[in-house]
Amino acid sequence: MRLNIPTMLTWLRILMIPVFVGAFYWPENLHKLSAMPSHQVNIFATTIFLIAAITDWLDGYLARRLNQTSAFGAFLDPVADKLMVAAALIVLVEFGRVGAIVSLIIIGREITVSALREWMAGEGQSSSVGVAMIGKVKTAVQMIAILFLLFWDDIDLGGLGVFPTQILGHVLIVIAAFLTLLSMAYYLKAAWPKLKDK
Repeated sequence: MRLNIPTMLTWLRILMIPVFVGAFYWPENLHKLSAMPSHQVNIFATTIFLIAAITDWLDGYLARRLNQTSAFGAFLDPVADKLMVAAALIVLVEFGRVGAIVSLIIIGREITVSALREWMAGEGQSSSVGVAMIGKVKTAVQMIAILFLLFWDDIDLGGLGVFPTQILGHVLIVIAAFLTLLSMAYYLKAAWPKLKDK
């Protein structure tokens, strides 16, 4: 395995996962100096997830820009993304910030489409299930929704009122789940001729 800047960023994203999850289980009663109030935990976890989202874009950009694309990097990058999203959704379910059904839809879709792409690649048809625009839109809405749900606390805008982080997070995650189903249907339709032959 040859390490380069994009691959190191992807590994960094994977290493962020235990730090991200651990923030929600900080031993608040272990020592007063180490305690982080809930709001600080939310900010910390949101920051970690945002950094992960930025490195997701950055490693792909650098891989193309520096001509450092590799088969291993192409494999590891989506694995890192799915692990981070799954970790975030599981934590959000546990703390009652998102419904289990919505999380199952999103995580189930990721597993299904990943398996479909792997199978199609084995059949020499990987281009048929390449990333489509609906998949990119789904990812963008999903990431914004998760960021809002991680931050959780509404933001006081002074004279302009309150920015309803929780409400927007809930609305966007439902939209993301709907787009998740649409994108899965799109990929299954693209792969259907090959699936039908089997």
